[in-house]
Amino acid sequence: MTYKSILLVVGVKQFENDLRAAADLCSAHDVHLTVMPVAMATLPPIRDFAAVSWDFDRTSQIEEVGQAIERAREALNNSGISFNVLGRYADSMRIEHDLGECARFSDITLIGPSLRADKRLRRLMIEGVLFHSARPILLAPDLRSATLKPKRVLLAWNSSIESARAAREGLEMMRGADGVNVVVVEPRAVAETGVETGDDIASYLARHGITVTIDRLRGAGRRTEEVLSQHAVDTSADLIVMGAYGHSRVREKVFGGVTQAMIDAQVVPVMLVR
Repeated sequence: MTYKSILLVVGVKQFENDLRAAADLCSAHDVHLTVMPVAMATLPPIRDFAAVSWDFDRTSQIEEVGQAIERAREALNNSGISFNVLGRYADSMRIEHDLGECARFSDITLIGPSLRADKRLRRLMIEGVLFHSARPILLAPDLRSATLKPKRVLLAWNSSIESARAAREGLEMMRGADGVNVVVVEPRAVAETGVETGDDIASYLARHGITVTIDRLRGAGRRTEEVLSQHAVDTSADLIVMGAYGHSRVREKVFGGVTQAMIDAQVVPVMLVR
């Protein structure tokens, strides 16, 4: 698909670097930017003596969101891009749904390093997009490295529904790339076809005019995310495209998983699709 609208999610403090990088990206590709500063409210206290302190904190946090909105608008006023700024303040039970609803009206959501200061908020923002928007999310260790026109793409493939959606969602980026590496780590048995080789998805991409290389890799004792990240470095990939949460969120959090590992640390930008 052609990207015409990007949502940037930030906290209420020290988000200027993310904002500048997103504005430059939108300027380069004539894309509308929606900026959403977010803050998470704490639940009201049970005991009466804590109510005054909670009410003060709530007022202060709402003011911080308002100030962040104004700072973002001021920074973008002379950028020359089309933009709007929307703030969100809600408790943890509501905020990921609010973000998901907003993300439905953008082609892709960007989350950069500024949200790493609040791990819980960052996790809720990522899960809000993935589970409530039907849109992809782009994570980057530095938003300056994010691009809508990567030269080399790594597609993580395991024949799951999530990876199929990722392949379709990333089609436009892959079509414009010099080459795409379809990576199958520890090929597994598949009900209808025997062993997953990556040949079928490679043929699908080739019919869209994409130059494809299939890389079948063994873990050799390494985790799948380690294999993917290292291969991205080895192939000079600008972007990893992959399906997210093939297992449940609870299982990923308790036992770990590829999605959670790629969320926690990116070597190159990662586009996640569910």
